[in-house]
Amino acid sequence: MGNLEIVEVKTRAQLRKFVTVPNVMYKDVEQFVPSFYGDDLADWDPKKNPAFAYCDARAFLAYRDGKIVGRIGAILSHRSNEKWGTNRMRFSQPDFIDDPEVSDALFETVENWAREKGCTEIHGPLGFSDMDREGMLVEGFDQRNMFITYYNPPYYNEHMKRLGYQKDTDWIEYKIQVPKETDPIYEKLSYISEVVMKRGKHHKADMRKRSNYKPYITKFFELVNVAYSELYGTVDLLKEQIEKYADKFIPLINPDYCCLVLDENDDLAGFGVCCPSVADAMKKSNGKLFPFGWIRVLKALRKNNAVDLLLIAVRPELQSRGVNAIIMDHMMKSCIKNHIEYAETGPQLETNSKVLSQWKAFDATQHKRRRCYIKSLD
Repeated sequence: MGNLEIVEVKTRAQLRKFVTVPNVMYKDVEQFVPSFYGDDLADWDPKKNPAFAYCDARAFLAYRDGKIVGRIGAILSHRSNEKWGTNRMRFSQPDFIDDPEVSDALFETVENWAREKGCTEIHGPLGFSDMDREGMLVEGFDQRNMFITYYNPPYYNEHMKRLGYQKDTDWIEYKIQVPKETDPIYEKLSYISEVVMKRGKHHKADMRKRSNYKPYITKFFELVNVAYSELYGTVDLLKEQIEKYADKFIPLINPDYCCLVLDENDDLAGFGVCCPSVADAMKKSNGKLFPFGWIRVLKALRKNNAVDLLLIAVRPELQSRGVNAIIMDHMMKSCIKNHIEYAETGPQLETNSKVLSQWKAFDATQHKRRRCYIKSLD
């Protein structure tokens, strides 16, 4: 079998290897889509990731005879534990070959550090914040992942069970066919949207130019903090994190696919953001924008038959007053206009009935499921 060694990531060169583990391991797997290489590097850099203000984190590589055979990260989010009254360590970005010795060693390393920090539980896969990738794929292994989600083969879950991890919560994802103008949902959404806006209390912000986004960026993420506050493991984003995620996502946004709904005082009542799928572009470029990856991404953003639904949120007190219909109607008509055939949602908590119920009127298929595992360290 060879000698197995777990090495902590401490240098820039080691971090580059850590980030590219799945890109190497799954380069020939059609369903795997790499994330942005530069973003993954920045996530583990305390100088570039504001979450290190409230998180302790370490990353590890597994070597056998000089070859990388796995990786894992560990994140101790003090703010999350304070908010939720827990004492948990997060494991993050686990990847390993189908070998119990490797997964045992990786998780044992994280669990030992968790005990050193006084934690009583470990859960994941989770990131530094709810805006990062989370959840281990448990259904939909034949489906291509999005660039904002993890990919893993089925055997990962067998290792998790063997290691004593159990389900804590699941996220589910949908593939949604874009309605035709003759479909009942088209007429229904159009009618509700018009009625709500004719009341005079809500209207859409002018998003025809990217320069129009700037006044709303802070409000956008402030609403994320409010609307997502009760979701699993979330903590409010810091000002510096808001700036980080704005820089990451705004370049991907086509104004057609961004809908901000304002109230009579021009305060943000709700929003929806999606973008043409960059999965093919990211796969061909192996997650790197340079030297030519950015050209592929730009082409994907301009012409596509699929969109990724990134974020949607409505102020809690307005969630049953038609604001959501304005957003959905806008997205639906933009998709039809741009010849989009289908949309994919990001992971949504299986307990988030308000969000999940909105897909019932569409031709939607629940095609992927992701799991957050948990284990007691007592």
